Amino acid sequence: MKIEEILSRLHSLAHPDNVAGMARYGINPYGTLGVPVPALRALAKETGRDHALALELWDTGIHEARLLAGYIDDPRQVGEEQMERWAADFDSWDVCDQVCSNLFDRTPYANLKAVEWSARPETFVKRAGFVLMASLAVHDKKAPDSRFEAFLPIIAREAGDERNFVKKAVNWALRQIGKRNRRLNELAIETARQISAMDSPAARWVAADALRELTSEKIQLRLK
Repeated sequence: MKIEEILSRLHSLAHPDNVAGMARYGINPYGTLGVPVPALRALAKETGRDHALALELWDTGIHEARLLAGYIDDPRQVGEEQMERWAADFDSWDVCDQVCSNLFDRTPYANLKAVEWSARPETFVKRAGFVLMASLAVHDKKAPDSRFEAFLPIIAREAGDERNFVKKAVNWALRQIGKRNRRLNELAIETARQISAMDSPAARWVAADALRELTSEKIQLRLK
């Protein structure tokens, strides 16, 4: 499928009335068509993996085209330069999260970028680092515990970031690591308790929300 056909399809699926609602949820309305995610996923399934097309879609700057690019790109062909370029373009939490959890976390550079981006000042690049940690905890079934243990001090280090889009991703990473297995659950709970002692409203929220889930009867029973 060619770029012109894809863009025509996206515009035919547009729902301008959705854009205002998306903006209320923190999604950048600029360049947004209001195409529902299920429609984008169906289009991605029809299109199939296509690295060259994904690059073209991303460069349009259209919100939904970038989401689609993340769905159809081939992680085996994604390099560090592309990851850095796309991350620098992130301007909405949904594009950040979808690209990281559907594409970037499947590349050989996911662990490296999770660590590097966690220390970056840009809101959505930093968020991407923690979304990668969360996504790896869910998707990389064969990774050793040591990989996720290494993320915990980073999570503690950045838990005081007051930016909403950052602190929610920090919390997400902590919770997903803590739900991976019994040992990591104990380590994540210990980390959350350390974070709760910090003199920061954001850190206290990160810790309280994570502890609420990680110590819950539901999670404890599942991990047994």
